[in-house]
Amino acid sequence: MTVMDTVLCNDPEVKRLALAALEECTDLQAFGRRCLEILLNSLVSAKADEACGAPYGERSPGRTNSRNGYRERGLLTPAGDIRVRIPKLRTGTFFPEDLIERYCRADRALVAAVAEMYVLGISTRKVEEVAGALGVSSMSKSQVSRLCESLDSEVAAFRRQRFDGVRFAYLWLDAAYVKCRVDGRSVSQAVVTAIGLDDTGHKRFLGVDCVDTESYDGWREFLSDLRSRGVAAGEDGVQLVVSDAHEGLRRAIAESFQGAAWQRCITHLMRNVAGHIRGKGDQRVAREAMKAAFAQKSPLVARACYQRAAEEVARLSPAAGRVMMEAEEEALAYLAFPVSHRSKIRTNNVQERANREIKRRTNVVQGFPSRESLIRLVGAALIEADGEWSARCVISRPSLAHAWRRPEAPAPSEESVLAARQAADRIISAAVDLGGEQG
Repeated sequence: MTVMDTVLCNDPEVKRLALAALEECTDLQAFGRRCLEILLNSLVSAKADEACGAPYGERSPGRTNSRNGYRERGLLTPAGDIRVRIPKLRTGTFFPEDLIERYCRADRALVAAVAEMYVLGISTRKVEEVAGALGVSSMSKSQVSRLCESLDSEVAAFRRQRFDGVRFAYLWLDAAYVKCRVDGRSVSQAVVTAIGLDDTGHKRFLGVDCVDTESYDGWREFLSDLRSRGVAAGEDGVQLVVSDAHEGLRRAIAESFQGAAWQRCITHLMRNVAGHIRGKGDQRVAREAMKAAFAQKSPLVARACYQRAAEEVARLSPAAGRVMMEAEEEALAYLAFPVSHRSKIRTNNVQERANREIKRRTNVVQGFPSRESLIRLVGAALIEADGEWSARCVISRPSLAHAWRRPEAPAPSEESVLAARQAADRIISAAVDLGGEQG
């Protein structure tokens, strides 16, 4: 039998209070709320007795103070609204800060629950409805937003975290666009994020910020902040940066992470190429040719296939062919890295999935009243995702070590180059035929 069971069975006064509370309540939710109110007020009274040096109404030589009435305050809890009677003292002040937070009308547990619902993508209006169902009478949308300000310190610490002594082999960069009110106008803001793969093989969010536009200046400031917090470049730092071909971003990467290779996301490249081709059938042929090139494991065959695919695409659209030819080095940068890493580093899918989760949360809000509220929600969502990633290893540590120790490939012989071209002719021809048949 627990201590609580013993008290209820052996103490007639406690049993009487419990039965009285049950009689005045219509359901278990109301009963729980009433019991919480009785218990909390009893604890507050006991704390006041400790401050006075003697129990209430008792004459004692050890008494150092006495009560002088009560002041009532409402408190919102997960069980609903309750009234707390806080004793006033004749000398000095008294407040049970270990039980109730000063100047706050909501219990910490309710604040945490509201913040969790908000982070999970539940709108403030729906949070208000849920709180009402729990018995909380006054929980407006603005009050929900104020309660969620408790996330600010956690998000700020997350954005300021340092990475001294941590090596990151790969870095993914991207932006998602969200509506936000700035200077009284609803405008599109770029939420820029960085994801790194550390030397233990785990993905980590390294930074998040909100900028006016996805420009060179915005990216330069964001990447400079990463560098200042310990995300190193060079021989023992970031080896490859993956992103789309935004001109301002490319320039900022080249200046901030000198010595690191840049991988142009092949998914974005395929979309760019298809955008220069009119017919759906021709777009299908171009995609199949490019997919066949990117599927090759041998760097020599992959390059030969890419060049052969560019020739086929140029026949369909000269502009699309030029895009492919100009992008060859950046599109095939992943070939310099271990084979087992390539499928993860040749696209920006890591960021695309993160952006989908960001949009899922932000679409509920639709328009944010300020940048601060936008960063609060996105930052809290990233903290949650970062915690989940810490339990999943993307690349094993021994395998990841090869990202920093890549042997220099010997120059290919004329025979191997010729064999690669012949293989490329067969592979791309088959891919073109497949794309034509699908049409």
